[in-house]
Amino acid sequence: MLEVKEVVKIFNEGTLDEKVALDHVNLKLNKGDFVTVIGSNGAGKSTLMNVIAGVLTPDSGKVLIDGKDVTMLPEFKRSRFIGRVYQDPMAGTSPSLTIEENLAIALSRNRRRTLKAGVTEKRRKQFRELLGSLHLGLENRLNAKVGLLSGGERQAISLLMATFTEPAILLLDEHTAALDPSRAELITNLTKQIVEEFRLTALMVTHNMQQALDLGNRLIMMDQGKIILELNEEEKKNWTIDRLLGEFRRIRGKQLAEDRTLLG
Repeated sequence: MLEVKEVVKIFNEGTLDEKVALDHVNLKLNKGDFVTVIGSNGAGKSTLMNVIAGVLTPDSGKVLIDGKDVTMLPEFKRSRFIGRVYQDPMAGTSPSLTIEENLAIALSRNRRRTLKAGVTEKRRKQFRELLGSLHLGLENRLNAKVGLLSGGERQAISLLMATFTEPAILLLDEHTAALDPSRAELITNLTKQIVEEFRLTALMVTHNMQQALDLGNRLIMMDQGKIILELNEEEKKNWTIDRLLGEFRRIRGKQLAEDRTLLG
């Protein structure tokens, strides 16, 4: 479903500030794979997400989605088959619009635009059913402005908006990092539920090593623009945070000393 082939991305090339963000990265996700990505700041995780989403164009290499080369396709065209949830709960929604208006916009993302009303009674029924599955009471607040919701509620809406059109690829960019522990747990559980229910292919960046071990069927660790470790579903079951940290020290010859990673 997703293939990243020999992708290179360099910032400020040829200057004293040159930074190799992605160094010949290769990654393949089959349909239904849920891959978690860990690594310290500057490892290349967000750059990888942005290259897949079309925010950044690689200097070399290719990105294929469902067998189609999308390397040069702009972000707005990829949005038809890519759903993305960001760290900031406000990033994936329009705070000045109501819940139903936000959902209507998301629903039209992969459909032809028409002059028909954006929110019909049929759509409202669909929205209520979808929101009801979140168990947050939002199905009774369709006309509430999203900007007035809590961070956890906004992120739940963002997650729903990114997934209910069943995109080919779901990108989760540290989407629980800005939430308090209880809300983070809620969104984590919703993520697992939605990915499994719609059988989505997902790539999730996280600083939380335990979350990376608990979710998904594969795990990759990045450092200095490279994928330095890959674990399959069976291997993940036998790994701990301590073992991950020890493996990082063994591979890179240094300690992964970052509080957000360790305490996550």
